[in-house]
Amino acid sequence: MSEPRANYESSTDIELVSLAQEGNTRAFDELVRRYTPKLYGMIYNMTSNREDTADLLQDVFAKAYRSLKRFMGRSSFYTWIYSISVNMTLNFLKKRGRYHKVSLDDVDTGIENDPEFIKVTTANGGTMRDVHVHELQKRLNEAMMRLSEDHRTVVTLYDIQGLQHSEISQILGVSEGTVRSRLFYAHRQLQNYLEDFIK
Repeated sequence: MSEPRANYESSTDIELVSLAQEGNTRAFDELVRRYTPKLYGMIYNMTSNREDTADLLQDVFAKAYRSLKRFMGRSSFYTWIYSISVNMTLNFLKKRGRYHKVSLDDVDTGIENDPEFIKVTTANGGTMRDVHVHELQKRLNEAMMRLSEDHRTVVTLYDIQGLQHSEISQILGVSEGTVRSRLFYAHRQLQNYLEDFIK
């Protein structure tokens, strides 16, 4: 008889990885369950397309499963899976075309419903009292899509996913200084795009 799922829910990532490396697919299923919401959010915030996100997420977990035996634990599992996700998403965006025009009517607005994200990107603009939220969501989406992939990635990981500079540095394979400067630039760009609207 198979073990109850609750046993897996209380396991650490490393325990699950170790079991999955030995061929335990239910342990890997628990990792998928654990990381799907955050990775979905991260990929979606970079692509602004639910269908692409679902396809990419499936590809990410397939690649992670195939590569699991090579995971040595030198970083945390979540840094490793985030790295795979970011790299695959950036490759997808490059293939899709850097200046691919996304119609706002075709874009799902999920990212901008996040109050923390709205607070960060409107930090210098005073209160939200007079802002029509639906319009702000559209503006935020448009502003995010105008950022380069590199800048959209750091905003997504830091402001939306809540990762630390050190974690983003590991995931992207760049220095913390680079992460900070990209964030500074991206925040300034977002605030510039939204300036007229949030005064």
